[in-house]
Amino acid sequence: MKKPTSASGAKRPAKAHRKTREELNQEARDRKRVKKHSGHSAGSRANGSGDAGSTAQNSKQKDPRIGSKTPIALGVTTTTPVTRQQKPKSEKPMLSPQAELDTLENDERLDALLERLEAGESLNAEEQKWVDAKLDRIDELMQQLGLSYDDEDEEEEEKQDDLMRLLKGGN
Repeated sequence: MKKPTSASGAKRPAKAHRKTREELNQEARDRKRVKKHSGHSAGSRANGSGDAGSTAQNSKQKDPRIGSKTPIALGVTTTTPVTRQQKPKSEKPMLSPQAELDTLENDERLDALLERLEAGESLNAEEQKWVDAKLDRIDELMQQLGLSYDDEDEEEEEKQDDLMRLLKGGN
């Protein structure tokens, strides 16, 4: 009697036979041989990726580390370099004479330096030059505005008072 075959059994493939150790070793050697030849060829960095024989391509690709080839004069040149004159920097842009005089009279640095001078201290050359320039500018502005020093008026009044005292004391 025949055994009944099931439909599902017919679809199953037959059992694969196990490979022997010798077959496995041979396949491993074949895989290793194929793998050994993959990758870049030897000396690929030195030869470059493009055509090794084309000199036109090599001349186009310059080394960025190499500087300019323009000649530089090492000796003394007879031509003088052109110097650009800088615009004089003003402290306040275009103030009226009265406003400029007010700012100079209220200048804290100038006041501090004048107090040091009155106290008998000596200023260094730079500070003295700066004070002289500011005082000269104050004189110019006062002449433009037609002003005079208050000290002169006080001195005249003191002289008149002294004369009056002399006259009264002499009688």
